[in-house]
Amino acid sequence: MNDQTKVWGIHMGAHVGSRPIDENYIAIGWQELGDLRQYSDREAYKNALAEHYPEKKEGSRPVDAGILYRFTYLMEKNQFVVYPSKQDRMVNIGRFTGEIEHVSDDPDEYPNRRGVEWLGHFPRNDFPQSALNEIGAFITVFLIKKHRQEFLTKAGVIKPVAEEDAPKDEMDANEAYDALESDDDTAAVAVSRQAETTTGDFVIRRIMGGMSGYEFEEFVAHLLECMGYTARVTKRSGDGGVDVIAHMDALGFQPPIVKVQCKRKIGQTPRPEVDQLLGTLGDGEYGLFINLGSFSRESGELERNRAKLRLINGEQFVELILENFDKLAPRYRSLIPLKQIYVPDLQNADH
Repeated sequence: MNDQTKVWGIHMGAHVGSRPIDENYIAIGWQELGDLRQYSDREAYKNALAEHYPEKKEGSRPVDAGILYRFTYLMEKNQFVVYPSKQDRMVNIGRFTGEIEHVSDDPDEYPNRRGVEWLGHFPRNDFPQSALNEIGAFITVFLIKKHRQEFLTKAGVIKPVAEEDAPKDEMDANEAYDALESDDDTAAVAVSRQAETTTGDFVIRRIMGGMSGYEFEEFVAHLLECMGYTARVTKRSGDGGVDVIAHMDALGFQPPIVKVQCKRKIGQTPRPEVDQLLGTLGDGEYGLFINLGSFSRESGELERNRAKLRLINGEQFVELILENFDKLAPRYRSLIPLKQIYVPDLQNADH
C-alpha cells in the first residue's frame, strides 16, 4: 500500500458533536498524558498509561499504547481518514493537512489533534454493510484495509476499480501486535459495539427500503401508541408541517398535545424545517421532529432554547424501536425482523 493512500479510521465519541467537522480536525483524548509527542515508542506509552491511569486493566495497555503510537507517529500529512460520526450517522472522509498538535484547553477534553481537509460527508446508507462493519472497529484509531478503495472512490480521490482488480492488503505488524495483546474484556466490548452498530444500520435500511413516506408516518404513530400515547396521522396534504398528532387522553382534548413532523430521509434536516413545525404550536402543544438522519447544528441550538421542542435523530429513533419492539404490531416486526441477544455489559460488571 502506498503510504500516501493509507486510510485511517477514527472514533471520537458522540460528545464532541460537530466541532471536528466545523473546525477541520480529528482528535483523541488521554488528557492526563499531556502532549503525546513527549513519548518515543509504545513501551513509553504503556509506562505512562500505568502511571496516569492505574485504574485501567493491565491487559488493555498494549492496545491503548498502539492507538497512541499510531495517532502520533504513523499518521502522516496527505494520508486519509474516515470518521463515522455517531450522533448524525454520517461517514466523513478527509485528508490530513499537517502534523499532530496539542490543544491543552480543549473544552471536550480531546487535546491531541490532527488537522483535516474534509473531502465529503456521506450517509451511512451509501455504503455496504461490510464497509460499515470495518469502520465500526472498536479501537479508537485503526487502519482501513479491505474497503480502502471504496472510501477513496467515494471521496473522489481515485476512480472506481473493479473488485477483482483491487489490491488485497494484509494485516501489518502494528495491527498484529495489538490483536495478539488484546485482553478478553477488550474483545467483549468489540462484540457489543459491533452488534449495536450493525442493528442500527439494519433497522434504518429496512425502513428506507420497506416504507413510503406516508407509511413511515403511520409507523411513527404506531410506535407512539406503543409508548402509551393516542396518535393519529393527519391528512396527506395541507398538514402545515404536522404529520402525526399525539396526546395522552383518549379524546385528545386535554393538553399536552404533541405535534409530530416525520421525515423518512437520512440526510441532515435544516433549521427552516424545524421552524415550520414550531410555527404550528399553540398553548399546551409540543413539537416532536423525527427523522432517520440528523439535524443541523442550528436545529440543535433551537432545541436547546425551546422547551416545547424535541428532535429525534436516526440513532435515537432506533433506540425507541428496540425499547418497544415487543409491543409492535406483527407487520412491523416482520418488516424489521430482530431477535434478542445478550452481550457483555462491562460498564456495570463488577471488577
